Amino acid sequence: MAELNVDNRTVFTNDNLDVLRGINSECIDLIYLDPPFNPGRQWQAPLDSSAAGAVFDDVWALDDMKAEWVDQIEASDPAVWAVVTAAGRAYGGSMQAYLTFICVRLFEMHRVLKQTGSLYLHCDPTASHYLKSLLDTIFGPHCFRNEVIWHYRGGALTGARNVYPRKHDTLLFYSRGSQWTFHQPREVDISEQMLSRWGRYLEDDGRTVLYGSIKHERAEEARSRRRVLRTFGREPRDDDVAFEVNPSLVRSVWTDIPEVRNNPRYKESVGYPTQKPLVLLERIIEASTNAGDVVLDPFCGCATACIAAEKLERQWIGIDISNLAWDLVNRRMTETPGVGLFRGHHRVDHPIRTDQASAGVSPDIRETLYDVQDGKCVGCGDQFRMRNLELDHITPRSKGGRHSDDNLQLLCGWCNRTKGNRDMNYLRVRLREVED
Repeated sequence: MAELNVDNRTVFTNDNLDVLRGINSECIDLIYLDPPFNPGRQWQAPLDSSAAGAVFDDVWALDDMKAEWVDQIEASDPAVWAVVTAAGRAYGGSMQAYLTFICVRLFEMHRVLKQTGSLYLHCDPTASHYLKSLLDTIFGPHCFRNEVIWHYRGGALTGARNVYPRKHDTLLFYSRGSQWTFHQPREVDISEQMLSRWGRYLEDDGRTVLYGSIKHERAEEARSRRRVLRTFGREPRDDDVAFEVNPSLVRSVWTDIPEVRNNPRYKESVGYPTQKPLVLLERIIEASTNAGDVVLDPFCGCATACIAAEKLERQWIGIDISNLAWDLVNRRMTETPGVGLFRGHHRVDHPIRTDQASAGVSPDIRETLYDVQDGKCVGCGDQFRMRNLELDHITPRSKGGRHSDDNLQLLCGWCNRTKGNRDMNYLRVRLREVED
């Protein structure tokens, strides 16, 4: 398990694939991702909201599927590529392009998770069943823990007149290994009748009524006084518990968390098109991490996961393609109760892995590689004299590759210049284009 090579409270505004590739392996405790859902829509925040300017297309086509992604998936795990292509045949090219985009990022998320870490993927019915097949293949079906249904209260009903209105999202919960952090959450289940009777007396914890809070209600005071006298043989004190609602286990259908997106009734709403409630992220983080653990949100958007992690004294990293994410983190940290003075880090680059320390290079590495490659360029496959072949890093050092024998190869000059500081997937694609 490597040390984390990113400072706590860092927001990267960059392609999350590049950032993920630069994070050390097995150093993250929890990943929560709320990626695009592939609904075929464009999202835009209201102009008068805190998130004004947040616009993104959630529309996918085969043109969005980069050839190097395809090469990586096919080379890394043919079973995963089979899932992606099967989804394409069942649904169409948009789903295949969408899953290709998600897949190469899930490879990296799986790598950076600790063996005891967990991942929650937030989605909706558009792609949830395809995404579960993808996660089963990457993480293994034995690492599937729960499908959580968030049946949200509030917000407009979604659906046409001739179908059931949609009122839920899905959370796919996976662990990295056979042991994982989990603290069973509980919820206070208060019926309407109980709420009407006790609601005005509930203390800050939302479930306890103290004797002192009901003294002005004679009937209730008399009943609680008799209970204290009968139980303790003394007059009640203000800090005696007169009534307490017993919390119940949180099950896999969550009905107690309202939707806050674009809802001015909730102060936390910033108008971000896909904003999720703070209490939703707090439940996930409290359940699947300990204080001081590292939380990563690779699609942090309006930074709800970052805010929740900060409140709960966890370390956190956020990534988003939009510069607006950094502005929203600063604004929301300032406005959120329970968060102290915020001093974070904004980066537009990507980290460099430190868990692949240089193992050194053998003095005769060129001769060794020339023999291993039979005098051929690894890229185009043409035969060359040794002096015409150039030493190249298979995984560029700028992408976290180390300067060692096992990360070196010989390329001809054309292939080496074409590849540049990119990986071999890019070179293979360019060679195919040249051949065609």
